[in-house]
Amino acid sequence: MRLQLTLNGRRAGLEVEPNELLLDVLRERLGLTGAKRSCDVQVCGTCTVLVDGLPVSSCTYLAAEVAGRDVLTIEGLRERPEFGPISDAFTRHAAVQCGFCTPGMALTIHALLTDGELVDRASITHGLSGNLCRCTGYRAILAAVEDLAGIGAEVPA
Repeated sequence: MRLQLTLNGRRAGLEVEPNELLLDVLRERLGLTGAKRSCDVQVCGTCTVLVDGLPVSSCTYLAAEVAGRDVLTIEGLRERPEFGPISDAFTRHAAVQCGFCTPGMALTIHALLTDGELVDRASITHGLSGNLCRCTGYRAILAAVEDLAGIGAEVPA
């Protein structure tokens, strides 16, 4: 089937199979490898992309479901001014270790900030509950997001 969508701010079209997963199309056919394959069951967040501004697990999302919709990957977010503050906060708070979870985390944070949903530590914890990190212990990530949301995180000395 022919798929038309807006991908990272640009109109795109390609042929997809009805059962093809969005993650596979992005990684294997379009070379957009920021979304990672890990759990394949919507629990880790490493495959997160935004569809019409909302985080989705591309490992279980059919490519056909994005027909006519807006898809943003980490590669597209990286080109936007909104990426700079996220990247800077993660650097200031040393919130990145191996980086495997970071693209999905950054996209989720972008969506939550855009929607104004981050108002305290509880809302941050809830908002990021679908994104797992095996390296950091989350303290630095939570501090970076608090910093971004302007709710009083201190930069480590």
